[in-house]
Amino acid sequence: MTDLLTPAADQDAAQTELRLRRELAAVYRLVAHFRMTDLIFTHISLRLPGPDHHFLINPYGLLFEEITASNLVKIDLSGNPVEPTPYPVNPAGFVIHSAIHAAREDAHCVLHTHTKAGCAVAAQQGGLLPLNQMSMEFHNRVGYHDYEGVALNLDEQKRLVEDIGGHPALILRNHGLLTVGGSAAQAFLRMYYLEKACEIQVTAQAGGVPLTVPSPEVCEYTALQLAGEAEADSDFQDEDAYELAWAAMLRLLDRIAPDYKD
Repeated sequence: MTDLLTPAADQDAAQTELRLRRELAAVYRLVAHFRMTDLIFTHISLRLPGPDHHFLINPYGLLFEEITASNLVKIDLSGNPVEPTPYPVNPAGFVIHSAIHAAREDAHCVLHTHTKAGCAVAAQQGGLLPLNQMSMEFHNRVGYHDYEGVALNLDEQKRLVEDIGGHPALILRNHGLLTVGGSAAQAFLRMYYLEKACEIQVTAQAGGVPLTVPSPEVCEYTALQLAGEAEADSDFQDEDAYELAWAAMLRLLDRIAPDYKD
């Protein structure tokens, strides 16, 4: 009986991997579309189901706009390929990702960027400020990690894990931004709004006038609302917002870059 079930189980696993490959490839293309890339550098990694701790990541050397479902590389927790691939990988670049994947069961996807606005806020002593509704999603929900040089040393991993804690986002000081998610879609949407929050902050600061900051109570309440955790205190709910936004992103890709599924 077990032997008869094995092909079906293998087929289910293959279909699951194909679905996850397409979701991650979509995120790579969206990060490129919204200009959050750094040439061929930075990574978005996605954990595959199963006990083997395998992940999908970009082939080193390809632009994000060249990523497809089929050319993503499957690697182990050390960043080494686990099946034949014509593409190189960058194990050193996986130092940050592997640390968070290993420590956080909920971190199925880890997304890291080096954007202008993100790096600007990462260089500010005050970090991300609650200046707008987008930034309030991360009020008291973003960690900070001090710069230690290019992330090539495994010893840094324990401090990365300590600094992100249970937060959905991490600001790597003098370096960039990082988000995690239970899916690639969730990590992307978090990064999209974290990036927008940084852009708004830098723009507001450039105005050269005093800034208005809501009270900590309002900031916390807004964070709960955006996380769907303030139902008792809100007259209306918007439970489908992220799902609708992600569906809209996939429709966008179907129009401008349908080959991401290949």
